[in-house]
Amino acid sequence: MTDLLLKYFRTKEQEVKHEKRYDTQCPFCSMQCKMQLLEQSIVSRKKYVTIGRNNPTSEGRLCMKGMNAHQHSFHKERLKYPLLKRNGEFIRISWEEALDHIKENFLKIQREDGLDALAVYGSASITNEEAYLLGKFARVALKTRYIDYNGRLCMSAAATAASQTFGIDRGFTNSLQEIPLTRCMILAGTNIAECQPTIMPYFEKAKENGAYIIAIDPRETATTRMADLHLKNKPGTDAALANGLLKVIIEENYIDNAFICEKANGFEDVKNYLSSIDLLDIEEITGVPKDQIRKAAIKFGKEETGMIFTARGVEQQTDGVMAVRNFLNILVSTGKIGKKNCGFGAITGQGNGQGAREHGQKADQLPGYRSIEDEEHRAYIASVWGVEKEELPRKGVSAYEILEKIADGEITGLFLMCSNPVVSNPNANFVKEAIKKLKFFVAVDLFVSETARLADLILPASSYLEDEGTMTNVEGRVTLREASYPCPGEVKHDWQIICEIAHVLGKGEYFNFSSAEDIFNELRVASRGGKADYFGITYDRLRKEEGILWPCPSLEHRGTKRLFETGFSKPDGRAEMTVVPNRPILEKEQVSEEYPLYLTTGRVMSHYLTGVQTRKSPGLAARNVESYIEIHPITAKKHRIEDQSLVKIESKRGSIVVRSKWSESIRQDTVFVPFHWADSQNVNLLVSNQLDPICKMPGFKVSAVKVSPFMDLLAH
Repeated sequence: MTDLLLKYFRTKEQEVKHEKRYDTQCPFCSMQCKMQLLEQSIVSRKKYVTIGRNNPTSEGRLCMKGMNAHQHSFHKERLKYPLLKRNGEFIRISWEEALDHIKENFLKIQREDGLDALAVYGSASITNEEAYLLGKFARVALKTRYIDYNGRLCMSAAATAASQTFGIDRGFTNSLQEIPLTRCMILAGTNIAECQPTIMPYFEKAKENGAYIIAIDPRETATTRMADLHLKNKPGTDAALANGLLKVIIEENYIDNAFICEKANGFEDVKNYLSSIDLLDIEEITGVPKDQIRKAAIKFGKEETGMIFTARGVEQQTDGVMAVRNFLNILVSTGKIGKKNCGFGAITGQGNGQGAREHGQKADQLPGYRSIEDEEHRAYIASVWGVEKEELPRKGVSAYEILEKIADGEITGLFLMCSNPVVSNPNANFVKEAIKKLKFFVAVDLFVSETARLADLILPASSYLEDEGTMTNVEGRVTLREASYPCPGEVKHDWQIICEIAHVLGKGEYFNFSSAEDIFNELRVASRGGKADYFGITYDRLRKEEGILWPCPSLEHRGTKRLFETGFSKPDGRAEMTVVPNRPILEKEQVSEEYPLYLTTGRVMSHYLTGVQTRKSPGLAARNVESYIEIHPITAKKHRIEDQSLVKIESKRGSIVVRSKWSESIRQDTVFVPFHWADSQNVNLLVSNQLDPICKMPGFKVSAVKVSPFMDLLAH
């Protein structure tokens, strides 16, 4: 028997010809978990296994998305060659032909319609180098003011709120390592258990250490089940709920008077406003009993240390900026910011949601978090780029507003990189019809996405396994994503595509880069002296130190683990509190007799964004093969909705059909639909085009809808 076993294992060893290991990072959420792809050649086939690698952020953990990420990179539908649409069909062409088409059409549009008739729509999933280069490309190669990116739909409310309150926006004001040591936490509109699973052990460790966790969410989730207290508010009422918490904190004298006197402006105005409102009114607005509001406020107020975390549930609203600012009011009033085991965390959604907005993709920003309207900032970046300050365009408009300008005919050409706006934007029917009006549309992607279907030309991009570069994770830690897997077919890196287009447009002298590291070294200089200062970070340091928290202004600097220890990043060094109205200035869509239910949207663990990548991974797609509506059984019975039946959901904008999922974990006046599916299951067909007036974030989390059995539709 022993001889047979030895023979068997020797045979297996011979079958495994060799194994290759490829270091990389997960392409999905903002944890940016380090991992390794093992490629095993067994006889005539290859087997792939992904394992986690130890690192300061995720400590070697991976979730299901990370373990299955490689599946989409090797999918048979992966784009490998440039495709040109001819007579409604895509045909393969050479890169030379593709670049000629871009040159001919872009120059024609600029001659006929002006420089600003071209727009660039970027991504928060690309590397820092590519985000930086895309901003430079828009402003130097195309000379257009119109560039924005899909992070506008994700992080803009929290980024704006932090900048207005503190003077700087870095996802976390302190490192992840402080979470287990804090005494009380508020998780507002965040379902980290499904969206960032590998962060959960930090919170679980905090619980073990005796921390008290307060969750704010209209639904019960895997995250709220971890909490000691769940405030189950009506969708869209987070700002009012924060007012209630802060009112109790002030009236019960849990404020830090010394901190306020030394480091805050605006407290008296906030205090006076809150004294004029009634906790019963807040209870009516939010649906949260005043006793629960008091309990949460007193618990957070009396603890010596505390942290507040916000995510899309609070931020993706038409008053998202003000809602986040109100939670920051709580932190400032209690002095729980800039201190050990205290702080704010905006839990970034996309993989490079932090870094992608720091270096020039946002309509109003230049690298290093500089303002495109500030003359000193413009002069510095112009000097780095070797152009005249006057040549730099002024600020443009937000992502959704770019699409509105396309619909109006002001923008007639679009360069889209690694994004899927037909699915991800609100009022999705409008978006699709707008894009169809373009004279020339170029999409860069891994697959023919729902948006890329509408393109005139598609360029094949490299995946996370192939494309080296830096990413900035949820805590503001800059990491180096090693990526050495060979590109399939004629695939090119995003940065190579940008450089080659710049060359054919006659701007090659500004884009002479031979590697991602070359680009990063220019980015370092461009960010120097800015709020997001990367100058002291190098590829060598990132390899040795496994990531560095910015700002890092010199090669000797060790990175900044905790912000605001000596003051805030405002001219006077003080945080800026503000009065937040109980009822938003821009009225949100209300339920009515015709549309009696609130619709809110979000994620599921097995999918990411619009699902273009995860729906190509069998190991992920099998877990959630279709979209669904989560609905309370009492509500379902009222509307004749059977469990696991097809349901038509309608708003004023459109309708979709998804399968029902009864759940007692959701409010009876609210339904939930995830946003990872397209076409007839695209929940953004139902969402309005109302934007936050400050940051231009769409109000994804609050829509009024009605539901009915799909069989009724068939009967008619």
